[in-house]
Amino acid sequence: MSNPLTDFSNALTAAVEKGGASTVLVDARKRYPASGIAFAEDLVLTADHVVTREDNIKVTLTGGRTLDAALAGRDPGSDLALLRLGEKALTPASTSDSVKVAQLVLALGRPSKAGIQASWGIVSAIGGPARTHRGGLLDEFLQTETTPYPGFSGGPLVNTEGDVLGLNTSGLTPGSSLTIPVKVAWRIADLLARHGSVRRGYLGVRTQPVEVPEAARKSLRREQTSGLLVLWLEENGPAQRGGLFVGDTIVAVGGQPVSDPDDLFAALHSDTVGKPIAVEVLRGGKPETVTVMVGERT
Repeated sequence: MSNPLTDFSNALTAAVEKGGASTVLVDARKRYPASGIAFAEDLVLTADHVVTREDNIKVTLTGGRTLDAALAGRDPGSDLALLRLGEKALTPASTSDSVKVAQLVLALGRPSKAGIQASWGIVSAIGGPARTHRGGLLDEFLQTETTPYPGFSGGPLVNTEGDVLGLNTSGLTPGSSLTIPVKVAWRIADLLARHGSVRRGYLGVRTQPVEVPEAARKSLRREQTSGLLVLWLEENGPAQRGGLFVGDTIVAVGGQPVSDPDDLFAALHSDTVGKPIAVEVLRGGKPETVTVMVGERT
């Protein structure tokens, strides 16, 4: 007769073995190493805050073999960094973007050459978009009840099948660990592999949320209760060159309604940098559209 507890335990063990095959040790800082995930056969995705030196980076694979790695790119805003090995020696992670609250998950890490470590719990919340204290904006993040042991940053969160759901990091919010979902982390990793960094757009404005008057709402022909009042323009910045004025209320960028600063931040993603974008404003209570060439935020 089958023992359900034994079957459950065996399933967790199998999930750790599968997820652990693509979990590596990353030695790129003082004190103790961290973890990383095999993004490709020669690329490791890890947390940016654990890469404090850009030379003499070492990556230890599942079997204990240690290889030199170079920094391929980093994005402090999302706390992600990509390392490149000199050879194709990794087993790329199997991934899944199917995540639900209360789902059973495991956090994995390889903080020492002794082998893989794991903790388990549930997904307690799915949130976002949210600003990070490192100057970025995450479209989505996961909170879990797993234990983030030292050296787990950069390691994977996996489901009970061993598929990677995201990358765990304690570097996004002070005092807590979050998981960057695969659909966010892998998109940024792809940009890092191709460009070495993530470009973010800016208009050169300072704004504050304000209520859109009832009469103006009707002229917009959509339900939008708030926009962003322009309080300041950077001298000769993108917005000023494009024809925005102090006193305008920005209500949409690139066809996306904006109601708060996070909406504006999200609308100015990497694909908009260096390109013209339509900025819809209320000027004197009437809608107007100006075209702004999006700058790159440094």
